[in-house]
This record gives sequence, C-alpha cells and structure tokens, in this order.
Amino acid sequence: MKISIIGAGAMGGAIAEGLIKCKDIKNEDICISDPSRETRDKFADMGITATPSNQLAAQGADIVCVVVKPWLVEQVLKSIKDVLDYEKQILIVVAAGVKSESISEWIGKDGKMIPTFLVIPNIAIAQLQSMTFIVPFAEVTPQQTEQVKALFNMMGQSIITDENHLAAGTTLASCGIAYAMRYIRAASEGGVELGFKADEAKQIVMQTMKGAVELLQATGLHPEAAIDLVTTPGGVTIKGLNEMEHAGFTSSVIRGLKAGAK
Repeated sequence: MKISIIGAGAMGGAIAEGLIKCKDIKNEDICISDPSRETRDKFADMGITATPSNQLAAQGADIVCVVVKPWLVEQVLKSIKDVLDYEKQILIVVAAGVKSESISEWIGKDGKMIPTFLVIPNIAIAQLQSMTFIVPFAEVTPQQTEQVKALFNMMGQSIITDENHLAAGTTLASCGIAYAMRYIRAASEGGVELGFKADEAKQIVMQTMKGAVELLQATGLHPEAAIDLVTTPGGVTIKGLNEMEHAGFTSSVIRGLKAGAK
C-alpha cells in the first residue's frame, strides 16, 4: 500500500513518522511533499521519498493524505485534482474545521467524487499512540472504511464517527493532548515547589499519568471508582482533590473543552 502525505508540517510530519514506525508499511511506499527543503531532507534521511511537488506525490499512491492548514486545503485539492485517479485512489483530508461539502465542491470532477475521508489524529501518532477520528463520505465503501481504520489503528486507536461529532472529537483528543500536557507542566511545577528537581518532577508526573491510564484500560474502572481506591477518610488525597475542586478544576476542564469545540 503506497501512501503519500501532502504537507509534512507538525501533523503531516507526525503522521509520516508514525508510518515509518509501522512494521507492516515499507519506507519505500511512503512519500511526502513539502515546500521546505529542510523538511524534505529530514524525511529523505529517514528513508522515504520526499518531493516539492504535490502532483508527483499524489500520482500512483493508493492513499493520498492532504495535511495542510485549513485555509490551504482548497488550493491544494484543486492543484492535485487532475492527477488523482478517482477509480483507484482514496483521499484523506486532515484539517480541522473544513467541511465535507466544501471538499466535495473543490474535488468533484465531471460529476464524480473520489472516495474521501475527513480524519483528525493527534500528534502522538508519531509514537503510534494517537486517538484518531475518521469520518467517511463521498463514494466510500465499507471495505475502504475498514482499510483506513486499520491504517490508523496501526498508529494508535481510531473511531468512526460522523461530521457532527468531529469538532467535539478534535477538542477532546487533538486539542486534548495539549490540555494533558498543560496538566503535566502544572504538576511538574508543583513538584519543584515540593522540593524535587524539575526533570525529576516531570518524570514522576509522566509516569504517574501513564500508570493511571494503563490502570483504567486494564480494569475498565470508571475514573471515580479508581479514585475511591486511593482516597482514605481524612487523608491527603481527598484533601488535595477537594482543594483542586474548590479552585474549579473539573469545571475549568469542561469549559475548556466546550470552548475548543465552538
């Protein structure tokens, strides 16, 4: 399966790095296009094809991923429209806020549409740990949906959803990874105030978060049930939790998520 990524910035580059780490995908089957010579050289050194031409990248690939800023999607799609094979290729658009109806208008040709997916991963895809949302539309078959889902499952976990839930998914997982990192930063700073060196505090917080996630995944416990396991009456854990709630912890997280979904 040949995969091309048009746009190898933060997200496109992360997808490329994830693909390189996938055991079932060969480096020679991965291609990126990007206007930056530095970016192209970086990925060429990793053993994949790199070109400045979006058209060359799009030709011959089984899956073409357009991963550019939302305001560039129209320009890029129209520039590759004539070289795409609408019978054999799959198009993936990774750009927050771009609507399927706009994509259909930009990429439609002679009354035909190429099988197209809206996809929103997060940057942890570079480490094969993304939470990815997939919206199939435009001439997509169930087999193609399974193919795309299987691809992104190689690089984390994915969920098939509808376009109405894509903004919520974006803020929960794509923006959400930044929210998680902000907690790591805050807790690390607290660790320094408690007497640990900065690097030690960060390592402690990261391992603690990793442990919390793996515990929930392994047991299927609701987070509140897991919290009950470590909160004793009058203990330090419940005192700390209540202080965070007095400062609006849960409320501020929910408000942040809702703001990101607007």
